[in-house]
Amino acid sequence: MNKKHKGKWGEEKAAQYLQSKGLIIIDRNQRTPYGELDIIAQDGEQIVFIEVKMRTNNLFGFPEDAVDYKKEQHLINSAEEYLTNHPELAENWRIDIISIEGNPQKPGLNIRWYKNAISCD
Repeated sequence: MNKKHKGKWGEEKAAQYLQSKGLIIIDRNQRTPYGELDIIAQDGEQIVFIEVKMRTNNLFGFPEDAVDYKKEQHLINSAEEYLTNHPELAENWRIDIISIEGNPQKPGLNIRWYKNAISCD
């Protein structure tokens, strides 16, 4: 299974996990001039932009370690761009990270959800 298919698998697992926690998925894989937004969801009155990071092992660190300062800035700019183009959405928003360790070809999955992981101030 190639990297793209593993990534899609991870995003699907993240979406299922978020839905099981009561979030409503609004949109997925939305491109902006600043980058892609993996999952956009609603959590009560708040819009949530979720970055999904997946690894099949942690030899090179945990998945969430891949979200560096530059990626944070891309996510903030992408979220702001998305909201500009969707004025009907709530102004109250946050950026979360879903970290997934697992392999689509093997049993077992570890999901960690970091709420409000990136400061948007």
